[in-house]
Amino acid sequence: MLICHCSNFGIAQSSTIGANDCTLAVSTVSRSIPLNSFELLFCVGDRRLLPTMAATMPSMAYTPHPTKMMKAAQWMGTRHVEVGVVPKPKITDPSDAIVQITHCTISGSDIHLYEGQLKDAMEKGDILGQEAIGMIEEVGPEVKTLKVGDRVIILPVISCGTCEYCQRQQYSLCDNTNTSKEMEAAYGHRVGGKLGYSRLCGGYPGDQAEYCRVPHADLSCVRAPEFIDARKLLGLPNVVTTAWHALELAEVQEGDVLGVWGCGPIGLATQRLAKLRGAKKVFAMDKDAQRLRIAEDFGMTPVDVDSHPDVAEYILSIQDHGLDRSIEASGYRCCGKEQYPAMQAIGMEKDSSDTLAAIIKATRKGGNVALVGDFFFTTRDFPIGPMMQKALTVRGGQTWPQKYFPFLMDLVVQGKVDTAWMFTYVDEFENIAEMYKKFSQHEIPGKLKVCLVTAYGRSLQMQGYSDLPVTEVGI
Repeated sequence: MLICHCSNFGIAQSSTIGANDCTLAVSTVSRSIPLNSFELLFCVGDRRLLPTMAATMPSMAYTPHPTKMMKAAQWMGTRHVEVGVVPKPKITDPSDAIVQITHCTISGSDIHLYEGQLKDAMEKGDILGQEAIGMIEEVGPEVKTLKVGDRVIILPVISCGTCEYCQRQQYSLCDNTNTSKEMEAAYGHRVGGKLGYSRLCGGYPGDQAEYCRVPHADLSCVRAPEFIDARKLLGLPNVVTTAWHALELAEVQEGDVLGVWGCGPIGLATQRLAKLRGAKKVFAMDKDAQRLRIAEDFGMTPVDVDSHPDVAEYILSIQDHGLDRSIEASGYRCCGKEQYPAMQAIGMEKDSSDTLAAIIKATRKGGNVALVGDFFFTTRDFPIGPMMQKALTVRGGQTWPQKYFPFLMDLVVQGKVDTAWMFTYVDEFENIAEMYKKFSQHEIPGKLKVCLVTAYGRSLQMQGYSDLPVTEVGI
């Protein structure tokens, strides 16, 4: 059943936006990966001229189309998602693009919203979603690198391209894409905006919909070849960029022994990319037997945290000196304390530190730790003494996806990165509400991610699945 919820779509106010040209350095990549001449251009500190970018805050709400409607996944309350009918977006700011979605998926971050962890920052009717691909339907007058008909992946992080943080390529820290005073009060600063991720991250409507308005489209959309299967692209915007970001933060190098806590899509992607960078051995920690089997099939050393409740002691007993690098890719959901939910309920604990304590204990002296799991709040028992005494470097943060393109796309084209493995189930977009329920309970067939295909995507037959229900619709 489709229910119309349109109250949150007020007409956005237009504004005059100044712009400046800027240049950005492109990230260095691991030397363990062979570089062709195209890659080398982007890896030796060369600087490319980016398109003219808006220098001020983009509009949060989009301008609704006066007559055309679309289907969208809407948050209606804790554990309650509906496919509603809402106005289709129009170009709102001159740097916008409108993307007609062909494929989208549900992320672990979406489950936080679904389960109500950030319910105070949500409003009934908010459009969810931060992982999607589609076709450019319309571009604003300031968009320089995209054209109607381009196939694109939509990056979840919204960045202006001109502020101090964007100039450093720290795109998720953008100063100009999030007005949340609540985040500023809690953290002392505002981080950048994100599609479909609550008022704390700007309140932008997400891309689990038939259409998405993408602000700062030149930076937020990445062109994708039409011959690449959708499953090889849909994992790029969030999962693969986060995994690569984790490896960059941890400074994983050839010959390293690495531990990755979490065997969800991001954890598994991190493990596989670590091997691509030349890691000698990768320990994969989780409590889900099926996900541990997947990690083992990929060549990792699985560690069941239920069988080894003191994971650090176990690793130290079998690995001389401990781990060179450790990555936390599970967040609070990997907490081993049975009393954690009760502690959280009465305010004694907001985010759990037991996984981090195990990581710090298992990491060798002078080693590196990266945190990319989903932590939002504070924790009581942070192991600051062991961290300091062992001279560990601990870094964390949301991914900087714009930094890692075109490099990651080039790896896909060359066949060095393939994300199709993580999509263990496919369904029609119209069934997304049921998929939220299954995903939150780890009941997606295959235990990983679902590829959701819109009616438009089905009509284009781009997904290549023989078992996908296909609806005959006009383009």
